[in-house]
Amino acid sequence: MALTESTDAGEKVMSASRLEAFSDGVLAVIITIMVLELKAPKDASLAALCSQAADFLIYGLSFANIGIYWNNHHHLLRNAKQIDGSVMWANLNLLFWLSIIPFFTSWLGTHSESLWPVFCYGLNLLLCAISYTILQLTLVRSQGKDSELSLRLGSDLKGKVSIGFYLAGLGLAFVNPILAEIAYVTVAIIWFIPDRRLQ
Repeated sequence: MALTESTDAGEKVMSASRLEAFSDGVLAVIITIMVLELKAPKDASLAALCSQAADFLIYGLSFANIGIYWNNHHHLLRNAKQIDGSVMWANLNLLFWLSIIPFFTSWLGTHSESLWPVFCYGLNLLLCAISYTILQLTLVRSQGKDSELSLRLGSDLKGKVSIGFYLAGLGLAFVNPILAEIAYVTVAIIWFIPDRRLQ
């Protein structure tokens, strides 16, 4: 597999498959770190296991979000013909915010009904969503506004709605943290089905 491909202008650009492989590796590490944060109960009772239900639920939500990004990231890059430096930086920006998810997952699992853990978890998800949008826009610019990728993405209503839900969740965190968590779960449900525009 070639690491670079030649453009018409003779420039060398990274292949989309190499960027995808790197991103897959980072996402695998993120999931590994996240599952290692799950601690076994200190005793063998069912009550002790049930007391950690919040940890498992938050882990499930975070795992679903990482999986959603992995799935849609795969389809996004498969529709890219070339990768330039700006796309690489946009991709690293997305991976940075995704890599922080295990930290806030652990914090929220311990304090699932507290304002700041719920708020910061949602803020992290919002920044991931914004970063993914930036990656899409950067890819479209590198491929051209009349490219097949641009036509397939269209106005990205789903992405805009998701950002709106996250913003609403951040506001709801100050009213009732549970309502904020419902907003975060709603976004995951919206994206559970892969983005059919890119398939």
